[in-house]
Amino acid sequence: MKMAWGCVAAVVVVAIILALMAAGSYNRLVALSQGVDSQWAQVETVYQRRADLIPNLVSTVQGAANFEKSTLEAVTQARASVGQAAPPSARDLPSDPQAFAQWQARQDQLSGALSRLLVVVERYPELKANQNFRDLQAQLEGTENRISVERGRYNEAAREYNTARQQFPTALVAPIFGFREKAYFRAQPEAAQAPKVQFEFGASPKALPAPGASPGALAPASPR
Repeated sequence: MKMAWGCVAAVVVVAIILALMAAGSYNRLVALSQGVDSQWAQVETVYQRRADLIPNLVSTVQGAANFEKSTLEAVTQARASVGQAAPPSARDLPSDPQAFAQWQARQDQLSGALSRLLVVVERYPELKANQNFRDLQAQLEGTENRISVERGRYNEAAREYNTARQQFPTALVAPIFGFREKAYFRAQPEAAQAPKVQFEFGASPKALPAPGASPGALAPASPR
């Protein structure tokens, strides 16, 4: 009888220990997941800032005589495609690797279109001397820098969360409570990276690069 009660007591103790471990793992995942969500919100904010700048940029560039229509259309279409790639609940995007990769590809496509537009602008001295364009250029440059920074911070938060999620005993708890792996921003080929929007306004216009050459880019942070 005493042995039976001893076994029961041992089972109860083990159950309590496991419950405490599960609770600790759950609480840690909740905190880390909220950190990822918070940083993801910052990423969305800076990307939205860039999207809001594009209509004014396109409108200003359209005022230049004989500006290449196809270049402007590429920027406008790429901006529209970003919204089409986002799911109804953008907050859940980091937990859907396939949708996340598609969304990032559309953002990188927009970066490439902006890069090409800004290279073409070099052929139009009147645009480079336009104060409104110069202001937009400065805002876009700052926004591109913020995008790079926020992507790096998001990747750090996602890495910390994913590492904790894969550790024991958290790895046993995560699937039960629906904690899925978070996607990372991946480094893209140079031609698809965010453009480096920097001009030498006092210099003479530069010739366009040969087809297939990259205008240069701000590299997005890759996961560490």
